[in-house]
Amino acid sequence: MSNQIGKAFVVTSFGESHGKLIGAIVDGCPAGMSLSSEDIQMDLDRRRAEGDLSTPRHEEDKAEILSGVFNGHTTGAPICMVIWNRDTDSTEYERLHHLPRPGRADYTAYVKYGGFSDYRGGGEFSGRITASFVMAGAVARKVIALSGIEVLAHTVEIGGIPARKVSYQEIKERVAKSEVGCADPEASELMAGAIRKARDEGDSLGGVVEVVALNVPPGVGEPIFDTLEGELSKAFFAIPAVKGVEFGAGFAAAKMKGSENNDPFSVEGGKITSPTNNSGGILGGISSGRPIIARLAFKPTPSIRKPQKTVNLKKMSEEEIVIGGRHDPCFVPRVVVSVEAMMCIVLADLGLRGGQIPRVNR
Repeated sequence: MSNQIGKAFVVTSFGESHGKLIGAIVDGCPAGMSLSSEDIQMDLDRRRAEGDLSTPRHEEDKAEILSGVFNGHTTGAPICMVIWNRDTDSTEYERLHHLPRPGRADYTAYVKYGGFSDYRGGGEFSGRITASFVMAGAVARKVIALSGIEVLAHTVEIGGIPARKVSYQEIKERVAKSEVGCADPEASELMAGAIRKARDEGDSLGGVVEVVALNVPPGVGEPIFDTLEGELSKAFFAIPAVKGVEFGAGFAAAKMKGSENNDPFSVEGGKITSPTNNSGGILGGISSGRPIIARLAFKPTPSIRKPQKTVNLKKMSEEEIVIGGRHDPCFVPRVVVSVEAMMCIVLADLGLRGGQIPRVNR
């Protein structure tokens, strides 16, 4: 198994959905940076289940920093952070032990680990593990802020309902007020209604999250194999339910002519820039200085109440399954902060590797 990401800013994820805890270890964080559990808690609170659009499982998710911080500042030693699982109910998973849920990792995990993987709540394949990503991302957010970098994410589509194009200021002001993490109030209301309808029908929805990194200096990325898009994509695909990632114009670029897709260079305020950003702020796997823009496609929640076909792994027979338990009818509203976290982690790692971020904050 591989539970680490990064080379200079190394994040290790541990814990399972219904285990004792979820945690993250961050190794390589610059020393001398102010850090407290409150810094971590702000992002964890954004991830928590709230309202009727999310799972009935309500975890407190209070962050504890066990090491790497002394007198309110990072020491340079590994930072270990945990949250405790307090509201678990494994009853439904015991019933479905030998009935892999369609669309989930139950079957593939069973095969890979010979039936020894923790099947309760999906184990480490559960969306619950994103809590560890968010903790590490909160640390990374403070690291990249040392260089003035800011990361924003917002919901741009749920159930085929698109949001209108919005400004960065609108994202900052409106996402927190939306129950689906969307900066377009009209689309937000429609999305929420669609999620409730799917939930009431025993079904689920997917969607798209856009993430933007502002003030990233040119030169971040380590070609040819540790490109900025490559490292970001690897991190994004670690988030359960992500099935597609695109940067800038993305797949739409395949329909353009070169004269339409190319971003012409210009000089503004003594700096090289581009009036357009079809490249998503990345050229040759290296940041160009323009905002880095990516969009992630999330599949619908696989755990639905509608009857589905599966097999009994013990009897090797076909059966029908109806999934109970507590599940989000749509992942998207709660993963917005997880997407931000992964962007922050990769930018912290590549920024440290490339020398854009200092190793000691004085």
